[in-house]
Amino acid sequence: MNSIRPITDPSRPKVYIETYGCQMNVNDSEVILSILQDAGYALTDDIEEASVILANTCSIRDNAEQRIWGRIDQFKLQKRKRSGVVIGIVGCMAERLKDKLLENVDLVAGPDAYRSLPDLLKAITPERPQINVLLSHEETYADISPVRMDRNGISGFISIMRGCNNVCSYCIVPYTRGAERSRDPYTIVKEAQTLFDNGYKEVTLLGQNVDSYYWKDPQKADRNVNFAQLLEMVAKISPELRVRFSTSHPKDISDEVIYTMAMYENICKHIHLPVQSGSSIMLEKMRRKYNREWYLERVDKIRSVIPDCGITTDVIAGFSGETDQDHEDTMTLMEKVVFDSAFMFAYSERPGTLASRKYPDDIPYELKTQRLNEIIALQGRMSLKSNEKEIGKTLKVLVEGPSKKNPDELCGRASNNKMCVFPSRGEKAGDYCTVEVVSVTSATLICKRTE
Repeated sequence: MNSIRPITDPSRPKVYIETYGCQMNVNDSEVILSILQDAGYALTDDIEEASVILANTCSIRDNAEQRIWGRIDQFKLQKRKRSGVVIGIVGCMAERLKDKLLENVDLVAGPDAYRSLPDLLKAITPERPQINVLLSHEETYADISPVRMDRNGISGFISIMRGCNNVCSYCIVPYTRGAERSRDPYTIVKEAQTLFDNGYKEVTLLGQNVDSYYWKDPQKADRNVNFAQLLEMVAKISPELRVRFSTSHPKDISDEVIYTMAMYENICKHIHLPVQSGSSIMLEKMRRKYNREWYLERVDKIRSVIPDCGITTDVIAGFSGETDQDHEDTMTLMEKVVFDSAFMFAYSERPGTLASRKYPDDIPYELKTQRLNEIIALQGRMSLKSNEKEIGKTLKVLVEGPSKKNPDELCGRASNNKMCVFPSRGEKAGDYCTVEVVSVTSATLICKRTE
């Protein structure tokens, strides 16, 4: 069995990696580490001993970028302490800001340039920082086995595709990650099998829009694979391997995917389905390519086939031109769906997007904040309402570890992705436990043991 954990070798030069943003960036950092390990580096958690300091960045919101600028200042302190330290910015922010970053760091590499990192590092001199931000129509890193950086060895992320073709008007991803391309499904299954063989109990298949995954076999058209078929291929590895996925797009999630989820117990009954707005007017302006009615129909379909399916979402408050009625439409949709939870944000205009060129960021900050606070408060009530429906149910939970508040209790997630807390009987991370929900908060199911 090949090790998929970081190499520990004191003789190797050390690389320190900070990861920001989404789960896809976590997997990208694991790809980066794999490439650098093959080039002779070893991972360190101690920035004080690192000869290479990398930040894997996100550009989706302005505050994410501002945080990185603050970290660059901290990284420079290491450079002043120790000669020869290299500072690098990789990922989406590297792709977006390019030369501006190069004025402050030694290395800038975009999401499709990770294979070049060893050569870029070799070429760096004090007078010659290095940059590669070329986007690719083919790169998927399918042949690279990520080196897992998680600490529990229970849940692993697998990127099944890269880029995005949707070009939502507010979103910078197509400009920083390029066009959509799907990865060979057989390499995905192999990676999931390797994780399972190494003791992992759960994999999450990742993509900007997993529902549009479609791999074309270069030799045989009848071997083409869509997302529902890929889900089934991974689920068949073992009934003991849980399968999750993120993110779905409301315009693309198919009946086939929903029925495939229902067929396999080990495909977790949870769908993250970003709505962004409950207003059809706003959705059209956002170029989401569905309307309010379409979204609600998809939710109804999911719940008719998988009644206990967890549904979570993303919501943007204060997009360009949003009226009081548009905001009210979002609130009423949230009340109708009763999401389990949501990621909720005030609109942050990103330079270079269609919205930045076409639609003024014209909602005052105070009004955005007010609407966001109303959305957050409503979602708190909806989360509690959703969780109260779980009282009395028996759930199978994958243990993640001790509860943060009480070491005598364990915590873990049910298939529907809800966090459960329950008494420990000596189990460890990776074990399955059967529990009954006895009470809830808006964030947690409080459970008792049933076995």
